[in-house]
Amino acid sequence: MAAKDWVAAYKLGYQDHLFSIQILLVAFGALVTVPILTGLDPAVALFTAGVATLIFHFFTKRQIPVFLASSFAYTAPIMVATQTWGIPAALGGLVAAGVVYMAIGGIIYWKGRNIIQTLFPPIVVGPIIMVIGLMLVPVAVSMALGKSNPAHLIPQKVGLLIALISLATTILTFLIGRGALKLIPIICGLIAGYLVSIPFGIIDFSIVARAPWLAVPKFVVPQFNIDAVVFLIPATVAPLIAHFGDILAIGEVADKNYLKEPGIHRTLLGNGAANTIAALVGGPPVRIYAEITGALTVFKKWQPGVMVWAAVFAMVLSFLGKLSALFQSIPDPVGGGILILFFGVLVVAGIKCLLKVESELMEFRNILVVLLILVSGIGGITFSTGALTLKGLALATLTGVILNLILPDKKRPEDS
Repeated sequence: MAAKDWVAAYKLGYQDHLFSIQILLVAFGALVTVPILTGLDPAVALFTAGVATLIFHFFTKRQIPVFLASSFAYTAPIMVATQTWGIPAALGGLVAAGVVYMAIGGIIYWKGRNIIQTLFPPIVVGPIIMVIGLMLVPVAVSMALGKSNPAHLIPQKVGLLIALISLATTILTFLIGRGALKLIPIICGLIAGYLVSIPFGIIDFSIVARAPWLAVPKFVVPQFNIDAVVFLIPATVAPLIAHFGDILAIGEVADKNYLKEPGIHRTLLGNGAANTIAALVGGPPVRIYAEITGALTVFKKWQPGVMVWAAVFAMVLSFLGKLSALFQSIPDPVGGGILILFFGVLVVAGIKCLLKVESELMEFRNILVVLLILVSGIGGITFSTGALTLKGLALATLTGVILNLILPDKKRPEDS
């Protein structure tokens, strides 16, 4: 693609640039939490989120409107690897894990592209999307109630008040806002929640005061320790399976079949390459953010260029110490109130997908598929061995695929 074509593809109006900034704000809280938990630098995670998103868009031919950032699925394995072998060795293991991720994408391209289409009918896709929303709504509620950070608990009534004001402001701005306000409902919600939080004394302004105006992220060069590599490679299994659910969700709400075009092999290659590059400079592995998918569902903006500009803004922000610290100072209830909306929308999107098979939904076979996907996804079931842990979306996706294959279906030719 010629340089002028790239420029044309990502030349957006000011309205879309404003939405790009809001996308970054929605992702910011979770984005910096993973590096804080694992001992990595939040500024590096911010920079690599931008780089990872650009890499993903390159591999997927700029067709999917997604933003990639820090993945919670790797948090426990990274913490164990860091404590055992140190951060550089853990990063080396993540580099290798990213390569394996890419290799699986290559294998699917070589052998399995056609079968992918048959593994995910609406009866599987619908409840998987519902699991994404139902699994994350309690996280948003915990944030809204001020319980998400044990080191900085907020009184429940205070948190709930702030969350409701943030949510109400976002919704009202979206519904009745005029002019410039109509373009920035998320920013309006965040500002309203932030201002209400100040009198309660729950904002830590010291992190803003300590932060420099300009700062280079603390990049780390990985070291390759065979033990760390062997330990972390299995950690790719759960996020890899969950990746199918993420792609199904964004495809459903955008009304596109991304499994077919650009293809799941390209999305896996892009995610794997992004993980490898991120680890090479000291960043955590990345994944597609469900909160962004929820935001897109609400605002009906499907331009991939919006995500590319959000990635560019993330990379710039990683060098702006004061501004990054200001975003980190936003109390959890502010973001929690807004995220309740976005995660709830995903549940509705899953129900909409199930309505495609409304006439067959109450067949006992299909009831079992839907039921067991939901139970395995949100029921707290976990399978663990070493660095491999299957739960939540990964377990739900695997359960759905297996059940759809093994349970008798009267529509299949072999059953007729």
